[in-house]
Amino acid sequence: MGAKEGFSPTTIPCLLLLFCLGCKCLASELQVTQTATVKVDASPEHARKIPDTLFGVFFEEINHAGAGGIWAELVSNRGFEAGGPHTPSNIHPWSTIGDDSSIFVATDRSSCFSRNIIALRMEVLCNDCPAGGVGIYNPGFWGMNIEDGKTYNLVMYVKSPETADLTVSLTSLDGLQNLASVNIKVDGTSNWTKLEQKLVANRTNRTSRLQITTNKKGVVWFDQVSLMPADTYKGHGFRTDLVSMLSDLKPRFLRFPGGCFVEGEWLRNAFRWRESIGPWEERPGHFGDVWHYWTDDGLGYYEYLQLSEDLGAAPVWVFNNGISHHDEVDTAIIAPFVKDVLDSLEFARGSANSTWGSVRAAMGHPEPFLVQYVAIGNEDCGKKHYRGNYLKFYNAIREAYPEIQMISNCDGSSRPLDHPADLFDFHVYTDSKTLFSMRNTFDRTSRDGPKAFVSEYAVWKSDAGKGSLLASLAEAAFLTGLERNSDIVQMASYAPLFVNANDRKWNPDAIVFNTWQHYGTPSYWMQTLFRESSGAIVHPITINSRYSGSLAASAITWQDSGNSFLRVKIVNFGSHAVRVRISTTGLGTSVHAVGSTVTVLTSGNVMDENSFSHPQKVVPVKRQLRDAAEQMRVKLAPHSLTSFDLALAQSKLVTLVEKDEEYLISRV
Repeated sequence: MGAKEGFSPTTIPCLLLLFCLGCKCLASELQVTQTATVKVDASPEHARKIPDTLFGVFFEEINHAGAGGIWAELVSNRGFEAGGPHTPSNIHPWSTIGDDSSIFVATDRSSCFSRNIIALRMEVLCNDCPAGGVGIYNPGFWGMNIEDGKTYNLVMYVKSPETADLTVSLTSLDGLQNLASVNIKVDGTSNWTKLEQKLVANRTNRTSRLQITTNKKGVVWFDQVSLMPADTYKGHGFRTDLVSMLSDLKPRFLRFPGGCFVEGEWLRNAFRWRESIGPWEERPGHFGDVWHYWTDDGLGYYEYLQLSEDLGAAPVWVFNNGISHHDEVDTAIIAPFVKDVLDSLEFARGSANSTWGSVRAAMGHPEPFLVQYVAIGNEDCGKKHYRGNYLKFYNAIREAYPEIQMISNCDGSSRPLDHPADLFDFHVYTDSKTLFSMRNTFDRTSRDGPKAFVSEYAVWKSDAGKGSLLASLAEAAFLTGLERNSDIVQMASYAPLFVNANDRKWNPDAIVFNTWQHYGTPSYWMQTLFRESSGAIVHPITINSRYSGSLAASAITWQDSGNSFLRVKIVNFGSHAVRVRISTTGLGTSVHAVGSTVTVLTSGNVMDENSFSHPQKVVPVKRQLRDAAEQMRVKLAPHSLTSFDLALAQSKLVTLVEKDEEYLISRV
């Protein structure tokens, strides 16, 4: 008989080893790919409309965001006022062409404008001047972007006691390459003359300069020298490429002009709306002592209102309430400041026949700007006179304009305010882990008080880089919480919005630019996935998973050109992929694969950033869901924001099921 078959003494250890290895592999697989169930309750009784104003933008004059940024003026210090009202003064960045023996320039107080009295006196000393002449030049804000075939509008004020022949040119930064040129004859007179010319570029140079030269001995005065591209956004003076990026966000409001820019380190340097309106030549400009640069205020109160209108965004006027970083006006004598703000509202809202409304009408806008929101100060809640001053402004505005919504600087998210307000301001700048954990912040906020305005939020410092993927994911998680809590959160905006790469006073920012390039950081692109949320319908959503501590989600339904979509946004803040089962109840309609899309924001490294050389390194990638079997094989990538737009129809509900069960969408 043969031997009985069975396990040999060596078989059991081998099987145990294989079993252990199998368990290890299984554990490894479970660790690499987690699972989660996301449930959306789309029933009408639990749906809620999101405020039309939920997501907007906040513009502050910081990082040369306005001067040398969205405001298209190419000449820096166009009125020679940046050195202050005293003479002689520093005229930087203007400089001379020619040596000391051929030219002498100095500022004096001979301007024809009473509010900006400084002018530049240029004395040509040479009888036999060098070829090309002598004169002055301005390099703009780190060079002027001059493009082939484009037209540039020159305006300048000049006077000369004797006839002068001037050549105005656009050249390369070293003056060797001529891009455009025009000859101008100045009649000898003691009066100032306004000269206007068009310069058409015959080539492109990204770092050009404007120069004014002559070969004739004599004296010429200059003031308010301006060079503007002819093709600005809607013809209103804004740089088209940068404002188009704002338009792409579909902002529902525009908060302006700050920020700390409103306060100033000292009140003498705070933004003054009166000084920023009227003809641009007559605006005195001011030194922004918080961010340390001069602005000529060509981008003024009127222009901010115009930009709001151009974007279809509600203006949110942040005004100074008599408080700066270092000095304050006592409530007992705050009345002139209150009157000043009431005048600013009449300028915006008053009829063309009113005192200040007529000034607006004279500037080209006879119809009022509908200002519905004002912020009484910026980050001033802890200041000695804030509450007293606040109440003076609040009561005066409520009496004159009862429909205006007023925003307090004091945070009411965790405890009631001790003063009346329509909204309270909430600012948060922190690391990514902390902001991600704040996605439920407003879950506990009382629904009985004023609404929340999250007017400044961002990840910054250690893990923000210059705009990292990680920062954008934490911010996205925070925004899903704002969507879910939009019954108490009425408005929200990222900060800061812009940074000129040559003057990075604050880091990071949503949009980075120089004279001719621009790109959005991951935080900018993250916001594009929330731009349909304002006015949409938000639905309750729950996440069931051992991994739920690293996930954040929200669900909305929205419409586009008559088509309806269910959008489910999920942030995977962790380092492992996640299989997700999404189920809906109460949807009441079918989901079509045709017309449905999935959009993913992620990258190979969580600290990846965009740059001028790689502007599209971290951007959302969108693809169509052609059918369930082919297109629903989607996992949540590690460190990602995934947005599913599921096309809804009125036909019988269909179920989309992924064959290998990696991903499933169905109605329960």
